[in-house]
Amino acid sequence: MKRARTAHRLGWLWVHCALAQSMAMTAAAQSPSLAMAHVFQPMAQSEKQQNTRLFADAWGLDQPDLEHRRVRTSGLGLLSASASVQAVVQGSLHWGDHQGWPFVVVDKKQARVYVFSATGRLLGEAPALLGLALGDLATPGMGDRPLSQIRPKERITPAGRFVAEMGRNTAGQTILWVDYEQAISIHPVRSLNPQERRLERLASNSAQDKRITYGCINVPLLFWRTVVLPTFQGTQGVVYVLPDQLSLDALFGQRLWPTKTATDK
Repeated sequence: MKRARTAHRLGWLWVHCALAQSMAMTAAAQSPSLAMAHVFQPMAQSEKQQNTRLFADAWGLDQPDLEHRRVRTSGLGLLSASASVQAVVQGSLHWGDHQGWPFVVVDKKQARVYVFSATGRLLGEAPALLGLALGDLATPGMGDRPLSQIRPKERITPAGRFVAEMGRNTAGQTILWVDYEQAISIHPVRSLNPQERRLERLASNSAQDKRITYGCINVPLLFWRTVVLPTFQGTQGVVYVLPDQLSLDALFGQRLWPTKTATDK
């Protein structure tokens, strides 16, 4: 990850993440035959009223707290995590792959984010919005391309292991860089285009509903404020983004399960 955080790149990331929200639905509608397309089914009015108030739509604004069933801050959350999440956590801790830093595991298939301390304690978990397209490899140069040149099938949250650190966009809002070259970050969800229903998607129980971004990982504001921000303030960290299609061994085998990988050879 580059150390030089230029104003040009910071400005582009802000435009990239913000304008993406207003373009994603239009582009998806123009490509209904794409395999990753998913029609979001609006909630019943009673459920909508109950859930949309739970999620904040901007940084720094006073918003209602999220209910605990959506954001967990106890170790019980890991018990319900997928086998893939648990395997990555165990491998990282056993072999020290997180380098003594706090770390994040993003389960794309379940659309959930888990944050761990440097000692491996689960600090919290929450739902997340992810890239519109299914896939694990980002197209080179995506972070520098105009949005008009990014096709729906390229709007991917890349999978892999990333060294993360805090940064700021041109609006002065703090983000957690995941893949700087591809302009991928973790940040609070924002609702700029009502047609996208991002807050409703975040509250939905369907993982498919949460595929809407250009690749950035959107989390609830309270989770950002109480878990992500204090955990990574003043320190680097590691982010493991689990794959949609590739195998865990292909991505992490040599780092997290070196003995198994050597045996398989």
